[in-house]
Amino acid sequence: MGKGLPRSSARGAAARQDVIRQTITVSNLALLVDGATGVGWNSVVAGDLPEGNILLLGAVSYLQFTAGGTISTTFDGDYSIGTTATADATLASGDIDIIPSTPLGAATASVSPRVRGVMTASVCGTTYDNTDGSLELNLNLLIDDANISADNEPVTANGVIHLAYIVLGDD
Repeated sequence: MGKGLPRSSARGAAARQDVIRQTITVSNLALLVDGATGVGWNSVVAGDLPEGNILLLGAVSYLQFTAGGTISTTFDGDYSIGTTATADATLASGDIDIIPSTPLGAATASVSPRVRGVMTASVCGTTYDNTDGSLELNLNLLIDDANISADNEPVTANGVIHLAYIVLGDD
């Protein structure tokens, strides 16, 4: 890219750019998973989106989870990224509206494989109302019932979330 106006425009406010590519680095993001009875679950905010009407064009994540406490060293489960945090051991609706429920695969020595999550075609082109600036990207995690038997079990997430979107104005 050359000097001058094109370079300045590319670095301006999100609402003034055409297509925005954003990478969110997830580095040692801590979750305390509750699973004393049934499937273990919890959520954590992984990032934010700019204020305005957000037209989501695509999302891909590459995440890896490390478990501690009494979680099985070969744990398995699922994760999703959504505009809402999961309130129970089920991933549905706003919990899965960015990246759907994605299986982790069995962990080795308490570390899951690095898993690729991809936004589904049915969500591509969805417009999210973030005109109040409160929209968050929630990383939702489930640990299979057979692998967890206590509450407040530590899990850390590492990886990246790639997003492409357009801000379609603001009120």
